Amino acid sequence: MALAGIFSLASCSDSFLEIYPETSVSSNTFYKTPAHFEQALMGAYQRIRTLTANGMIMDEMRSDNAHFTRYSGDRGPYLSTEVIGLFLDDETTGNWISNRYNELYSGISRVNTLLDRLDASELTEAEKTAVRAEALFLRAFFYFDLATHWGPVPLMLHEVTNESESFLPNATLEAVYDQIIADAGESIALGMPVASTFPQSGRGTMGAVKTLRAYAYMSKPAREYAKAEQDLLDVTRMNYALEEDYADVYSLGNKNGRESIFEIQYLDGDGGQHNDLTWRQIPKCSNTDLMMGVQANNYAYTSGGWSVPTQEMIDSYEAGDLRLPASIAVAEGTADGEQFTFERLVEPKGYTVPEGKEFRYFVKKYYHPPYNYGLRTGDNFPVYRYGGVLLLLAECLVEQGKTAEALPYINQVRTRAGLPALTSVNKQQVADEMRHELAFENHRWTDLIRTGQAISVMTAFGERMKAIDPQVLPTAFQVTQERLVYAFQKRELEVNVNLVQNPGYKDY
Repeated sequence: MALAGIFSLASCSDSFLEIYPETSVSSNTFYKTPAHFEQALMGAYQRIRTLTANGMIMDEMRSDNAHFTRYSGDRGPYLSTEVIGLFLDDETTGNWISNRYNELYSGISRVNTLLDRLDASELTEAEKTAVRAEALFLRAFFYFDLATHWGPVPLMLHEVTNESESFLPNATLEAVYDQIIADAGESIALGMPVASTFPQSGRGTMGAVKTLRAYAYMSKPAREYAKAEQDLLDVTRMNYALEEDYADVYSLGNKNGRESIFEIQYLDGDGGQHNDLTWRQIPKCSNTDLMMGVQANNYAYTSGGWSVPTQEMIDSYEAGDLRLPASIAVAEGTADGEQFTFERLVEPKGYTVPEGKEFRYFVKKYYHPPYNYGLRTGDNFPVYRYGGVLLLLAECLVEQGKTAEALPYINQVRTRAGLPALTSVNKQQVADEMRHELAFENHRWTDLIRTGQAISVMTAFGERMKAIDPQVLPTAFQVTQERLVYAFQKRELEVNVNLVQNPGYKDY
């Protein structure tokens, strides 16, 4: 009788044996409509958000721009945070390095899935073209970040549907760059939109993908400066422009503005779309309500005192450079041991600490109090800016011996900074200008690698740090060619037996 009842129910409803209820979304019911692909694209963009904090640790603090405040409560995070800035990280260093790697491949996975499902969808050909162009930009973006931080990574180009497709060997670095350039090139050919009104939507544009491809041409093992030059010139002919005031670039009212080519999107509030960068960069402080407008404990774990501008960085600015007070501030106050009490803000150039006071340098670019929520802000984070494109173009031209042609581009940036125009230019001047223009925007480490200065600059920086900080270990700052890329983490090597460790690190 029970079996009869079951068969009776089955005959009454064709949906009885459906695995998923109608209210559930599965890969079989998703990837059909324009709304589905819009949601899938937003899911891929979401994986970019973690690059802001990861980049602060792995790019800015890996460079001579910034270091960290040593605090006894951070002895736990030492093995995942401080070691990166000291060049003591290895294949067992967790958190920041492994999180970035995983987030990038998660983004690639999301892009690959929507690309492979696109042809069978209900979208029109025009809609498919637009989705494909944007998705290919994102895949190129993710792989460029992987290439510049890990080198020869596995190339995953399709949705993973079985175990054998999950564990691929390293591609050559040349192959990875070829794929980045191919994806970017197809995105361009498909007709990415050109930014015409500001503020923009925050999504990829023709300017963003051409900037990305130019970076790839100038970073790959066999450089192609002439091709990068053409892409960057194309960007200068679009609708971007420098803000009149450098500080305005970072204003909350200028999100996705006319100088923005691509930036990571955040919203203030309790909806989980915020970032916490400013709270990490201000000093660990007992009275954050005075400094930030709302009280929150930023002593705990990695909350405050990171990416602290170095004295050498401050001293490196030319006299009168308007970017210094817009980029760096001094928090002055008093201290009782490690407990710092904030009193006032001061400009850094020529600062002398008064008797009985203490001070802390911090990044000012993203500091916009008062805040409404503790440990949350709504500032976007710049990835590509027009000021950076002008300097990248100047670098590209100088590399080709076209120094006279480079002058107008570097001088546009210098004039906005309140500095006199140059009458001649060389590689070091462009690199110095790039350092100050893009300070604390997570470019310095990869800029040093691209321009061939990483080993010499960071070795000298390490010598200075050892001279002023006796707690820096003698083994720190052993900057070699192998250290220009990060290690594949132990877990990745154990899970994927086809993955080969980068030279200089331990394999498993």
